[in-house]
Amino acid sequence: MTHIAFKTKISNIIYVCVLLSGVFVSCHDSDAQILKAHINVNDEYQTIDGFGASDAWRCQYVGANWPDRKKEKIAELLFSRGVDGEGNPKGIGLSIWRFYIGAGTAEQGADSDIKNEWRRAESFIDVNGNYNWNKQKGQQWFLNKAKSYDVNKFLAFSISPPVHWTKNGKGYNGDNKDGEINLKPEYFDEYSQFMVEVLKHFDSKGLKFAYLSPINEPQWDWEKKTQEGTPATNLNILELTKLLNDDIKESSLDTEIVLAEAADLRWLYSDYGKPERGNQIDYFFDAENNASALNNVKGTISGHSYFTTWPVDSLISIRQNLKAKLRSHDIDYWQSEFCILENTDDIGSGSKRDLGMDTALYVARVIHTDLTLADASSWQWWTALTNADYKDGLIYLDTGDTSDLFNLDRMKFDGDFHDSKLLWAFGNYSRFVRPGMVRVDLDALNGNKMLDENYNDIMLSAYVDKNTSKLVVVGINYGNEPKEVDFTDYNISSKYVTSANKNLEFEKVIHKKITLDARSVNTLVGSI
Repeated sequence: MTHIAFKTKISNIIYVCVLLSGVFVSCHDSDAQILKAHINVNDEYQTIDGFGASDAWRCQYVGANWPDRKKEKIAELLFSRGVDGEGNPKGIGLSIWRFYIGAGTAEQGADSDIKNEWRRAESFIDVNGNYNWNKQKGQQWFLNKAKSYDVNKFLAFSISPPVHWTKNGKGYNGDNKDGEINLKPEYFDEYSQFMVEVLKHFDSKGLKFAYLSPINEPQWDWEKKTQEGTPATNLNILELTKLLNDDIKESSLDTEIVLAEAADLRWLYSDYGKPERGNQIDYFFDAENNASALNNVKGTISGHSYFTTWPVDSLISIRQNLKAKLRSHDIDYWQSEFCILENTDDIGSGSKRDLGMDTALYVARVIHTDLTLADASSWQWWTALTNADYKDGLIYLDTGDTSDLFNLDRMKFDGDFHDSKLLWAFGNYSRFVRPGMVRVDLDALNGNKMLDENYNDIMLSAYVDKNTSKLVVVGINYGNEPKEVDFTDYNISSKYVTSANKNLEFEKVIHKKITLDARSVNTLVGSI
């Protein structure tokens, strides 16, 4: 085993969060349950841009209609970095909030063909080109509430052009299978200008969008009548991006365009059966197109971790392949959308909500893998709220009536909400690993185990704020037995635990050999 000495003395307070797939070394063969942490702050990886979630659909009725005390509490759970009288966090302190720019299916009503009203969206612009900034009232409530909690990074995203500019007059694509964007060619300019007008309006209200994502999951055909969405070829995206770059520059905005929200990570580094919509890293960042040369394009590529997380060997290999491609272009990676969709042995499928630790731990492992194997600089969950019997929310909504739990009409105006272990496990990252921190090395695997074996055991990752010398190490115990980790070389003073009976619960640390409870996510706080 290789032990790397700590080379730099850090005297300031350090936050250490222990994460699920990190790396520990066994101390003695005779005491295999005790692991020793070795942190090398001089071996740096990615800089963190933040952790976020989306307002899409589910926030519209809650923000507009629900009683103030309920939606205020929901906002606290999502955005607060405060603590209660016992030192327990009140919320998970999201640092990025994704705001969905609707396409106007809500105004179409039943003519939109989207039966579920919660999955329709209003548009700020009508068929005559008139803007109404009172639209999306519920989403605007959450946007303003995020700002009041000092969330300072907002991302605006569109997944369909306004319906009156689409080829079929709908927010979904229909039967068109050519992969082209559902937008009449003569309206590319208008679509770009529309998105920039949205940015300008909110900028004038003190709500500056740091990022704009103009296209979402372009590899899907979006033929189903279930939500807004459009496919797009890489050429479509590049054409729209160049227009947006010029319009943003002309408007003197600081917003960066982020590309390209691939529906599966494999489309980032391979054609994966769709050559006109795949190989997106090469396409957008090769010498010919080089989107990063555009002033307002961020040098990052975004992808979604759907269908790449099971089995564990696929979870690992796909991210290793992605990292190799990223290195060849020297660009950053964002995991910008995830919830449970695929079937797994660990937690089943996305169907049926799970407020407990099984889903929380599964997602924690995905976060850790994206951060440590693919060097993700941002990790973003899909919808902050869900009203479905599905594993797709951080906070779950229902009617409170067990005989009619998921009545969507009743939930438009009031209902019950429930935090989840997933919410709090995500908080072990979002609450402590802040924008600007740099991931640093934890230098070994857990004993002689293979990498995939560690992913069912102890996983760790570490982060440092170079300006203040704060350090964060996040750790998860995926296994069914408690494990002890030796932090003798580090002055750990506190830890925050998410487990079956704890929600980021504060504990004062006295002994430097710290126990990670079975099936738990832990954040340690201390100094070196």
